[in-house]
Amino acid sequence: MVKNLLRSYLLPLLLFTGISVHAQSPQADTLKLTLKQAEDQFVKNNLQLIAQRYNIDNANAAVITAKLFPNPDFSFNNGIAAENANQGPAYKEQSFALSQLFTTAGKRNKSIQLAKIGVEQAKYQFFDLLRTLKFTLHSDFYAIYFQQQSAKVYDEEITSLGKTLAVFKEQFQKGNIAEKEVLRIQSQLYSLRTEYNSVLSGIDTTESELKMLIKAPVSAYVDPQVNFDESNRQQVSAIPYQRLLDSAYVNRYDLRYSKAAVDYNSMNLQLQKAVAVPDFSLSLNYDKLGAYGNNFLGAGVEFNLPFFNRNQGNIKQARIAIDQSNVQLQNQQNQVESDVATGYKTALRLEQLYNSFDPKFKDDFTHLIQEVYINYEKRNLSMLEFLDFYDSYKTNTLQMNSLQLNRVLSLEQLNYVTGTPFFNQQ
Repeated sequence: MVKNLLRSYLLPLLLFTGISVHAQSPQADTLKLTLKQAEDQFVKNNLQLIAQRYNIDNANAAVITAKLFPNPDFSFNNGIAAENANQGPAYKEQSFALSQLFTTAGKRNKSIQLAKIGVEQAKYQFFDLLRTLKFTLHSDFYAIYFQQQSAKVYDEEITSLGKTLAVFKEQFQKGNIAEKEVLRIQSQLYSLRTEYNSVLSGIDTTESELKMLIKAPVSAYVDPQVNFDESNRQQVSAIPYQRLLDSAYVNRYDLRYSKAAVDYNSMNLQLQKAVAVPDFSLSLNYDKLGAYGNNFLGAGVEFNLPFFNRNQGNIKQARIAIDQSNVQLQNQQNQVESDVATGYKTALRLEQLYNSFDPKFKDDFTHLIQEVYINYEKRNLSMLEFLDFYDSYKTNTLQMNSLQLNRVLSLEQLNYVTGTPFFNQQ
């Protein structure tokens, strides 16, 4: 009788029928998403990206402003009163003036070029933000998936162990089993519930970030749809390191932004030197009852004399900015090299570790656990030995999930540091 009861409630512990994982409320909507669908929603709905796009529009508006010519100045003067007026009432005296400012030394063209570089910088910032947020999206997506796979192990064991505990308590009351077996099951159950709660908290935190990225309802339960291609287990080693590095030099937008900063500051130096050259204004004047004679028409030119202010300070600042941006560019290049080297080593090491495991190991180990159960049922194993075997299975499954997650994230990291989707994992 006891054996039959044990078989009824311990066997589900080992067969893993796929009980629901997440403790979601009945009202929660399940959001089944492939990575491609998540990316589409992210590009369409992410508020950070939308806000960053406005910076590109602002930069384009600055180009329009730089292309505009200065407006002409117009003035009109009408007499009100005068003493000893020999030419009639003062109100008959009228004068007009029209002047136009002309910039010199190519200031306008240099300002236009400066604004255009600003547009490129705004675009680089946008695409670098896109690269960073997409990496976060991918990382969260895969983290949720593997955390949920790990949570299944706890969910199944807790459910089955809870039923087993109820049976054991009943059998203990009848005197069929020892109290220590009940306490051992109870202790294991409390420990599993604590670990399970920690896993669910991690899922909730990661889900919250993912839903923020794609602007999904906060009450939604994310169910990542993942389909890995296990046929290609030599992805990293198949791509030469130099190819990854070359791609990073071309496609990393933070590096391109640093290069654009050097161009911006170089153009700004040219502009500041041009500012030192005085602009001039041409004017045309008309005076109806002028002192020289009636209907006086005159022309003039106006410009400042650069005796003292020749824009020395701004020119010096522009030169310093060039030196500073060159140093920052070199630092960014070093950072790119370091990122690619570290990411490549990590991904290669994890790939080698992952490939060292026999793909059939998990199935073989599951079969072994079932044999362990049969031996426990025959009382060839004690309760402690049985639980230790199962705990080994749980630990192995969690470690495999962690290894698979770390391997996937290392490939995503290489995509991120090279700015190129070398590893399309779905």
